[in-house]
Amino acid sequence: MGLIKGGINEVIATTAFNAAPIGIHYRDKTASMIIFSGSHTAKNVERDGWVVANLVHDPVLYVQTAFEDLPRDAFVEEPVAGRTMYRLSGAGAWVAFTATVERKTNDAMMVRLTQEKEIIEEVAVYPVNRGFNSIIDATVHATRYRATRDPVLKGWIDYHAGIVRKCGGKKELEALELLMGYISG
Repeated sequence: MGLIKGGINEVIATTAFNAAPIGIHYRDKTASMIIFSGSHTAKNVERDGWVVANLVHDPVLYVQTAFEDLPRDAFVEEPVAGRTMYRLSGAGAWVAFTATVERKTNDAMMVRLTQEKEIIEEVAVYPVNRGFNSIIDATVHATRYRATRDPVLKGWIDYHAGIVRKCGGKKELEALELLMGYISG
């Protein structure tokens, strides 16, 4: 596979006017993802049978899409494999997949992905930024913390917040402030 590499690739997945951070697993030439049941993403994937992986380097967008819906003008319509799919307008690159639900439980569903198309919209090189990486980890913990208020998750969020404050740039600090607002109270 071209843009999707071995391991778990953190992307912003889009379905019909919906965006959410998702990890795409790529191992042994097989791409898949696990989606929590009851989410817009799960409902759309099950109904429509497709998903687009958007490769973006905006920490604020990762946090926003974890906790809120984007306006319709944030999406671009793309014809792929005989159907209309939607990607993010600001994606540096994107990969469109046919999505097949292979297993479903009350909590989640396992989805196998078959690549249909990939496009690089812009070529940019980003150095490794520990602050950006910690925003991703803090966001994963924050979505679960907001639902459970588990103090262990809050500890992980605080740990990653420290790394963001030490290693992050302006956008990472903005994303951290936004994230803390979503989980306060």
